[in-house]
Amino acid sequence: MSFKTLGLGIAIMVALTVLITGKELYDTASSPKGFYISPDDRELVALGRVLYVSHCAACHGAKLEGQPNWRERRPNGRLPAPPHDASGHTWHHPDAVLFDITRNGFVPGRTAPEGYETDMPAYAGILSDEEIVAVIAYIKSTWPPDVRTLHDEVNHNAWQRQIKAHAATP
Repeated sequence: MSFKTLGLGIAIMVALTVLITGKELYDTASSPKGFYISPDDRELVALGRVLYVSHCAACHGAKLEGQPNWRERRPNGRLPAPPHDASGHTWHHPDAVLFDITRNGFVPGRTAPEGYETDMPAYAGILSDEEIVAVIAYIKSTWPPDVRTLHDEVNHNAWQRQIKAHAATP
């Protein structure tokens, strides 16, 4: 085998790798949702409502209104449970973060600042992943269309940041 043939073979392999990687990146970048929990699945939302009432409403309110003065720290330094309705900040977080917080609790350095303390328990081992998704679907189903649209943008922007971070990783 000559160096010319070997060089041509290597060039073809590199070109194919670039094309395949480029197509994968394009397909991923053009995907509008990433990790997305649909508030339009009626069965999922119905299950989520039942689970929300039994596991979340005691702190976050039967109408998702949260605890009074939820932005003011208590004497122990912890914040009251925030609302999950449109008046709160739940919709400011992408679905993947909402899932992570619900499943694993607030993890300093990942889903909470260092030193952050909360009364919010982790639900891993209490609710299955599918049940956590159902609760989030229920919460999202209560938001008005304009908040849902804004939350879809939050999801999309988070997905784009993941794509860029993944593409920058050697």
